[in-house]
Amino acid sequence: MRPILVSDVTSVARALLHVQPDHRPVLVDRIFQDADFGDRYTRRFKRVHPNFGDGTLAAAARKRRLADEPTFDDVQYCLCLKLVIAAILEKRSGFGQRSASEFRIK
Repeated sequence: MRPILVSDVTSVARALLHVQPDHRPVLVDRIFQDADFGDRYTRRFKRVHPNFGDGTLAAAARKRRLADEPTFDDVQYCLCLKLVIAAILEKRSGFGQRSASEFRIK
């Protein structure tokens, strides 16, 4: 997967807003997998994958429907951001062997 920028985090959070809260951990894992696959494909074939994008989280998230960017007053948006950041910490920092789907945010 490509380096993660703030726009990646917000794009994934906006994609998560369109699914039920109990489905969000599964979707965040899927977006990370798609970004990883897109990156490997792009590096190997020197072109962007039509379904998985260029290897960024933003490209993988944008293959789905995105909510308009809300403000930080939106509690559900903040919970989605929290879930994305937890997934980043897990995958980039090696915080245990848990998948993001195990992070239950109430």
